[in-house]
Amino acid sequence: MSATPTQLLDEKTLAELEQKFDPEMRFRPTVAPAALIVTALLIALSAFHYYTAGFGLLRETTHRGVHLAFVLGLIFLVFAASKKRADVPARHGWLTPGGVPLYDWLLGAACAVSVLYIPYVFDDLGFRVGNPNTADVVFGTILFLTLLEATRRSMGWPLPLIAIGFTVYALAGPAFPGLLKDAGASWSQMISHQYLTSQGIYGVAVGVVATYVFHFVLFGVMATRIGLGQLFLDLASSIAGRFAGGPAKVSIVGSAFFGMLSGSSVANAVTVGSLTIPAMIRVGYRREFAGAVEAASSTGGQITPPVLGAAAFLMIEFLNVSYQTIIAAAVVPAFMHFFGVFMQVHFEAKRHGLRGLTPEEMPRLRESLRERWPTLIPLLLLIWILVTGRTPYLAAFTGITSAMIVGLSTRTRGNTAANWVALAGLHALLALIAFGQFGTHSEWIKLGVFALGVVAWALARRLGVRGRIEPAVVVEAFETGAKYALAVGAAAATVGIVIGVVTLTGVGFKISYIITSWASAIAGGLSAFVPAGLASLQGMTLLAALVMTGVVCILMGAGIPTTANYIIMVTVAAPTLVQLGVEPLVAHFFVFYYGVLADITPPVALAAYAAAGMAGGDPFRTGNTAFRLGLAKALVPFVFVFSPSLLLVAKGFTLGAFAVTFIGCVLGIVALAAALSGFFLVAMKRWEQALCLAAALLLIAPGLTVSLIGAALVLPVLLRQLAAWRGARISGNSPRGPTSGQPAR
Repeated sequence: MSATPTQLLDEKTLAELEQKFDPEMRFRPTVAPAALIVTALLIALSAFHYYTAGFGLLRETTHRGVHLAFVLGLIFLVFAASKKRADVPARHGWLTPGGVPLYDWLLGAACAVSVLYIPYVFDDLGFRVGNPNTADVVFGTILFLTLLEATRRSMGWPLPLIAIGFTVYALAGPAFPGLLKDAGASWSQMISHQYLTSQGIYGVAVGVVATYVFHFVLFGVMATRIGLGQLFLDLASSIAGRFAGGPAKVSIVGSAFFGMLSGSSVANAVTVGSLTIPAMIRVGYRREFAGAVEAASSTGGQITPPVLGAAAFLMIEFLNVSYQTIIAAAVVPAFMHFFGVFMQVHFEAKRHGLRGLTPEEMPRLRESLRERWPTLIPLLLLIWILVTGRTPYLAAFTGITSAMIVGLSTRTRGNTAANWVALAGLHALLALIAFGQFGTHSEWIKLGVFALGVVAWALARRLGVRGRIEPAVVVEAFETGAKYALAVGAAAATVGIVIGVVTLTGVGFKISYIITSWASAIAGGLSAFVPAGLASLQGMTLLAALVMTGVVCILMGAGIPTTANYIIMVTVAAPTLVQLGVEPLVAHFFVFYYGVLADITPPVALAAYAAAGMAGGDPFRTGNTAFRLGLAKALVPFVFVFSPSLLLVAKGFTLGAFAVTFIGCVLGIVALAAALSGFFLVAMKRWEQALCLAAALLLIAPGLTVSLIGAALVLPVLLRQLAAWRGARISGNSPRGPTSGQPAR
């Protein structure tokens, strides 16, 4: 097949792009023996999680300890202490074994030992919580300090500074004024709570990353390696490529499909954007806008079922609900995200008269399906297992193993009967491992079945069966999957410090009271201007609290990634919303949705910076434009709160309420996108933009009456637009605005 704009770059190029633009993947250069040790440890980390997912979980504390020891120890080996040191060529010497300074080897070892100390003394912890001995305090202090340094190296200063700030509050509580004043804790008391309990560093966040997140990240990497990502991109091109501004719409649809495999915004932006951004520039999009489209689209992968971002898995633990519930609740929010970006892109394309892809630039979908349809098997199996109510890590294990089977036993072209027999036979063995019940010796029997599968594949390979990937690609996928886990693992443990301070001091309740008081005061001030029949005091109080929470989420997102943002805000802000009558699931999704804006919120807009690098545009302008593109759906979380039916599984769901709210949201997003773009059918006048903006607010607001008022406001705009559009058609003039025909920059 001839090359097309949707032809995937090779994995090496993608890896280089990702390392260039994602600081969480920017490893320093190493040489032997450090390079070999790092590679072996990364593969071992993935193999450990793969084993526990399929053959048997360890004791909770041991599992988290082994995971965290790998993650934090590796960070000191692969991340330099500063950017300057990261750019220094690797040289082996007595003080720099393998290009890694000796002190980093010692820090990594000290960090790993301090982590594994807890599983080692686990049986005695019940007698030591609240009364730590000297060894507990020493090892806890080592872990506390090295964890902050590991997080700083892999993610930057913002999150460690937040953790330090909360720690200062725990130690110096008596010095704080008013309601924030606290009795305070000694260093040993603080370390005891953070280190020896499950409410600190070893808390829920680390447990979720070690149990769920890692497995789904590995599945996404493996599925991409076997060609499922290419199939999705070809499908996206066939759906949206021919329409106005086609490459940008391919970027949105492709990011939605790719988001089903990967919850990483940067990985999504690099993989999809490396293909669609050049095509966008080629048809006339400005470089900053092309990068912004991909960045805004890519962030949606974190809320796209079935593989959502890490925050979704945390919801399972925080809310004690099934993953199926989270998936169902995420369907409409994910749609609204991509629809909002799509409409702004559509109006921008119409405004500038940008073309779609030509038939020659379009991929041959029939040929792509014929070559790659087996790559759908792992995803379909994963979805089926999740839908049937089984555990997420079993679904991930099955998906990973199925992806390996498809990759190693089927070819892109020229499959023989032997290939299909190998595919079916190996999947039959996988079914025995995943669903077989073998009593007390289950783990050993499953390992035996797995070994039988390996032998069967080796025999098939001796007989000439070849796959679309080589075994080395599987090993590389295990290595890459572990790389993604390092920064998020450190972030989860550091956020555990914040949670530990909240549970130790009770400051979360104090913050909740402060927010509620401020919201009540704001609502009281607004009540003098808002008619009593239009909004109640309680409703305005809730609205004020929501606005404050959303603003704080966006401000937090300027410095820290989505997962950390979500955990902190859920800890300190979600209780406020629940106190004001919001259902917990809805409160969590409100925070989650706004946290997704973290990757496109300047000045720390990682997805936007990655896209800007590929587009050759200004990073800050790209980030600002991406943030603007994300505003079209920024009001949707408010709808979740006032009309929970939109989440499908929220309490009080009715089909009628859902229909009214959904239609109103769709129309409101269209009106808001038109107002922000300044174009609908033709270029909009100022009064039309103002009316559309007001209409969007009313259409998105829950309730049939309010929505009808919003629709009435749009009517004069629609009539004027239709008249102008018909006039332009009759006269033969272009309906585009004054900025149409702008050359690509």
